[in-house]
Amino acid sequence: MVSIKEVAKQAGVAISTVSKVLNGYPNISRETRDRVNAAIKELNYIPNSIASALSSKQFGRIALILDPKRQTQAIDQIFMQYLLGALDKAKELKVEVETIFSSMIAGMSAEEITGYLRSKSVVGVVIYGLSKEDKVLQRLINEQQFAFVVVDAPIVNERTTSIGVDHEQAQYDVAKKTVLDDKCRKILYISGRRDGYVTEQRLKGMRRLVEDLDLTMTVRRGEFSELAARNIALKYAENKDVIVCASDLMAIGAMNALIEMDIFRPVCGFDGITLMGYVGKQMNTVRQDFYSISSRAIEEVKLLIDGGQGRKVTMPYSIVKMYYKDIIC
Repeated sequence: MVSIKEVAKQAGVAISTVSKVLNGYPNISRETRDRVNAAIKELNYIPNSIASALSSKQFGRIALILDPKRQTQAIDQIFMQYLLGALDKAKELKVEVETIFSSMIAGMSAEEITGYLRSKSVVGVVIYGLSKEDKVLQRLINEQQFAFVVVDAPIVNERTTSIGVDHEQAQYDVAKKTVLDDKCRKILYISGRRDGYVTEQRLKGMRRLVEDLDLTMTVRRGEFSELAARNIALKYAENKDVIVCASDLMAIGAMNALIEMDIFRPVCGFDGITLMGYVGKQMNTVRQDFYSISSRAIEEVKLLIDGGQGRKVTMPYSIVKMYYKDIIC
């Protein structure tokens, strides 16, 4: 097995410098850090803490990289279900979990994040809601130095598994049901964030529906914001037959706008959060089981650490109409 001394020799630095790089110390020059990481990669060096866990047939830690949204408490349910699903499955599998919020690694280079993860004895990573613009994490995924599972991002390689519902088909299904139930022709579609993979997939589903049913559609970006969706609905809803939203939170904002305007238009959302049942108007939505998705993500990381191949895992969803009586205890 390759030693830290051999890595130091290959990189032309002291052993202490290699240790500092592995542990994410900031006072190392970019040139030195790059040389050390190149030597680590070339020699396939495994730090002692990780090697010990692997040789004893135990798993190193699994890191959960999450981005809890701070603009509202309304979608904390999604974050908590992801977290609970992962923690419960990790406990069942006797795996240690390290929770990392995206703000903790913001501004770090790929090399710095690699060193940070290694210092925590991390061998597998689950990333929730990877952005198309997050080039640093995407570089780590491409380098394949860890086992990765990405939730709601269509990235698959030898050491990376993608997991999530079929967002394109789910958006198509919930919108079609709403449109046909109310015989609608003119759609206002409020989409999500520009940099989101799910935004792209859900919009693709809507465009396919419009083509299949010969409908018209106006698309406006709501950034998954209740306030933004409310303002869009206030401006455009009066001349449309239906409002389709790429999230429940935006559907709530759109419905509240309609109530303010004292007009009725059918509205549908996406996600299945409990808050939908308290709006006062029943709306179709796509129910995702965030707990099960996250639990399965931990299982998939375990398979990758065991030597399995990355793959695409599609989870089930259902089209529901949220009722107040179904969510109260």
